[in-house]
Amino acid sequence: MQSFLPIIPFLFLHGACTNAGLETYNAGFNITSPKTLRVAVEEYEPGNDTVPTLIPDPYSEIEYEKKELLSAAPGTKSVLFNRDGSKLYAMNLEGMSVNEFDQPSRKIIKEFRFKPTKGTGWDYEKDKPIPSYEEKPVEACLSHDDKILWVSLHNAAGIVPIKLDSIDSSPGPINKKLSKKITVFYPGSAQKDSFYVPLIKTGKTPKIISRTADSKFLLVSNWHSYNVSVLETNINEYPYAKVVSTIPVSSIPRGIVVDDKSNRSYVAIMGGASIAVINNTVWMKETDLAVASNPRHIVMDTSGHIFVSYNKLGKVACIDAETGNTLFTASTAAQPRTIMLSKNYKFLFVTCYSSDTVQVFKINDNGFSKVISLTCKGHPVGVDIFEDNTKLEAWVCSYSNGSISVFTFKKKP
Repeated sequence: MQSFLPIIPFLFLHGACTNAGLETYNAGFNITSPKTLRVAVEEYEPGNDTVPTLIPDPYSEIEYEKKELLSAAPGTKSVLFNRDGSKLYAMNLEGMSVNEFDQPSRKIIKEFRFKPTKGTGWDYEKDKPIPSYEEKPVEACLSHDDKILWVSLHNAAGIVPIKLDSIDSSPGPINKKLSKKITVFYPGSAQKDSFYVPLIKTGKTPKIISRTADSKFLLVSNWHSYNVSVLETNINEYPYAKVVSTIPVSSIPRGIVVDDKSNRSYVAIMGGASIAVINNTVWMKETDLAVASNPRHIVMDTSGHIFVSYNKLGKVACIDAETGNTLFTASTAAQPRTIMLSKNYKFLFVTCYSSDTVQVFKINDNGFSKVISLTCKGHPVGVDIFEDNTKLEAWVCSYSNGSISVFTFKKKP
């Protein structure tokens, strides 16, 4: 199943998507040197992702060091690192753009700006439709060795693929009604590029995009359609993916995690009190796991534990994926939104929206212990993590002020 490459200079791991199942990490491997990384490479079939899974040095504690504040764009909704952590993508809902950050320099190196067209949005406080624009990025997923960035557009009832390695060779608007124009700006340069991307219809108000490990299938949670779209990808044929199944769920869906080990996907039913379990062989719902109300975001470790944020309750929980039993919970600051696991699955990072707080919990065998609460102004909503052998960085985007806070932690044995 797996083979090892020789010990190489420092590299590190990142999962396929912020909201997808995380890559196999440090399970069943012997780490022989505290100063190097060993690389585990799966034997992929043709067309599968070939980026190696990289194992950082072990650590058991983290110590907060500093915070940096970066400018993004209005209404930054989510952030996503590529697998080697060299680049971070920020989805700017109100800015109708995606920013590509360089991790070492903290600078924006590309801005993918959508051409706005009139559409219908949603006022979540008044619970009613409002005039808006279609091209409002919500969440994203990287696939095919980080060659394609899939972005959900809040008011366009679908997702778009951005071919990051060939933006100048994308085909023109094959179907003007089902394509979106993007202009790429390069800060500090007069250069710019324009191209069209296909709009792949999924459902009303698409949110999370997740993928299987081989990048053959995508799953999209459609907030107002009460369903999950399953798309089969084909990056060699425009529009690069097509819907092959639509799975109804009981109420508003949001978070999705794909577990390739069990061949199942789990969907947080934010409008109810359950997690829908999907069979990835037949793409049908198997059952619902009863949980507390208003589950928003979910992530998963390699031992069959699902971690969930409960937005209204102000809690996070650890759930056994097989039985649905809640193993332990912890209270958080108000409105926990996105959650993210560290690469060793020992720490859970939580953005707490209305309380302007980021919290970190250590995951123990029988419970959570709070590590730190950090002030993060502007309503933090999205988070992703960069790691190397000495430090961990939590990149947190704030919605109301369009900023990204980088919280740096020192790793300790």
